This record gives sequence, structure tokens and C-alpha cells, in this order.
Amino acid sequence: MLALALICTAVAALANWSTRVRPNERLETVSKPLTTILVIWIAIAADGPRGSTVLAVIGLLFCLAGDIALLDLIDQFVVGLAAFLVGHIVFIAMFVTLHLRHPWWGLIAAVVVAAHAVVVGRRIVAGAAAQDSTLRTPVSAYLVVITSMTVIAVMTGRWWAVAGAIAFVISDTILGWRAFVRERSWMALAVMMTYHAALVGLALSLRGA
Repeated sequence: MLALALICTAVAALANWSTRVRPNERLETVSKPLTTILVIWIAIAADGPRGSTVLAVIGLLFCLAGDIALLDLIDQFVVGLAAFLVGHIVFIAMFVTLHLRHPWWGLIAAVVVAAHAVVVGRRIVAGAAAQDSTLRTPVSAYLVVITSMTVIAVMTGRWWAVAGAIAFVISDTILGWRAFVRERSWMALAVMMTYHAALVGLALSLRGA
């Protein structure tokens, strides 16, 4: 079941990635939310604790809402940002249910992500505020929440959780830089590749719990 879910997710993700190389709005509109739906299947198939799995599914549903809001067809950035922000809060709750067995790892992670927030995140927040002053608060809030989610993920000591959280930070960093600082041709593809890796990592963190 899990292997089939992973294969189906990979196929949908590859279809979505292709739209980053050769734009295809119809395929993107279908493949982007479909990939997240299939990751929900992975989370269920991972057969983790019931409470943790329920939280994972809820978090992924908020990611799905964010995916839909950020589709070119809809283009509601703040709505999408808010959906992902809530999703990260739910993931934090999920990690807590998986037990925070390595608090000292969290301290090290906090130093690293805080440095990232100061050096890179601050540039993204400034760029967002320069485009639209009303974006400063939501983008700053999102930065705080995803940073917290990453620290808590590291504290679980679960490598899939750590990998998923780090991939999420990388994806959102590239997305924010592309949107508010400077765009590069490779960024659109990199955002989706790291984003899908993040979702799969978070889903697989349930395995063996």
C-alpha cells in the first residue's frame, strides 16, 4: 500500500514538475493538488499512531488549500500563506505527539534557523514589504511559524521529519526569494521539487512511530 502510494505520488509530482519547465496551466491545475492528495494517502499508509496520523492529514489538507489558493488560476497569495501557516502549526502538534526525544538537537537547530531567518528571511520580508506594505506582517508571521516547525521537527529525532522540515524551509526560501527579491529561471522547478520532498518527508515521519 505504501509503495503504491509513493509511486502514484511520484508520477503526479513529475507531471507537476514538467509544468515548471514547459508551462501547461491545465496540467498544473490538476497535478499540483493531486500530488498533495496522494501524499495524504502516504501519511495514512505509513500506519503511524492514530492521533499523529489525523494531525498529519489535517496539516496536509491545509497544504492542499494553500496549493489551490496559489494556483495561477486563483492567485490568492495571502490566503495560501495563511493556509500553510496553519498547516505548520498542525505539524508542530503532530511532532509533539511523536515525542520530542532530543531537545538539545532543537537548540542547535534553533541557532541555525535563526541565523537563516536573520540573513535570508529578513531580505524576503523586506522585499515583500517593498512590494506591498501589508505583506510584512503575514510574511513575518509565516517565517516565525515555519522556523518553529523546523526546530520542533528536529527535536523528534526522526530523520524523515527533519528532512521534510528542512526541505520545506528550502522550498519556501526559494519561493520567497523568487517572489520578492530576485527571480532565476531554475527557481520555479526547485520550489516544487523541494516542496513535494517536504510533504513526503513529513508523511513518512509517521512510519515506525
